[in-house]
Amino acid sequence: MRSEIVTNIESEKIMAIIRLDDQLKVAPVLERLVDAGINVLEITSNTPGFAEEILKAREKFPAAIIGAGTITNARLAQKAISCNAQFLVTPNTNVDIISIAHQSNIPVLMGAMTPSEIAEAVEHGADFIKIFPAGALGLDYFKALLGPFNNVKFIAVGDISLNNALGWFKAGVVGIGIGSSLTNGDMTDIKTSVTNLLTQLK
Repeated sequence: MRSEIVTNIESEKIMAIIRLDDQLKVAPVLERLVDAGINVLEITSNTPGFAEEILKAREKFPAAIIGAGTITNARLAQKAISCNAQFLVTPNTNVDIISIAHQSNIPVLMGAMTPSEIAEAVEHGADFIKIFPAGALGLDYFKALLGPFNNVKFIAVGDISLNNALGWFKAGVVGIGIGSSLTNGDMTDIKTSVTNLLTQLK
């Protein structure tokens, strides 16, 4: 299961990040994103009722890949896995989370910023490195990292938008995580944003 999910995340290229302050908004936003063509979605742990919403999403959209984000510690990792999250995403480098996820045969997108953090996460088997905060670090910083880490699967997260997504792919990431620029707005807005993004990446 883990290797299949890794392959699917990499092939889909885009991960929508759902971070909301109202649990009632989660299901409608997630449904709009799936209907618009997004198949990899992350519901963050600081979204109220995130575990319940992951469970509901898994049941309603069995073809989509639904994961848990902002997993900063072992307790949150175990809670996310208990609600059938298919992958875990961290903002920080915590290798205990890798062990917990792999015991349940699911991948980890481990947050890292420095060469030391990246090396530690890779050494412990992180499936992807979430370069974060990507926008603050910038493309030049990321390109420099590719020297020693050219075989690492990087996903850029943090201030990624329709305006700069293509630049990150050209620089060498295998995927991007996008939040508010995809999740804000009504169905028409979301559909337009997703269509424009997918068109860029063809």
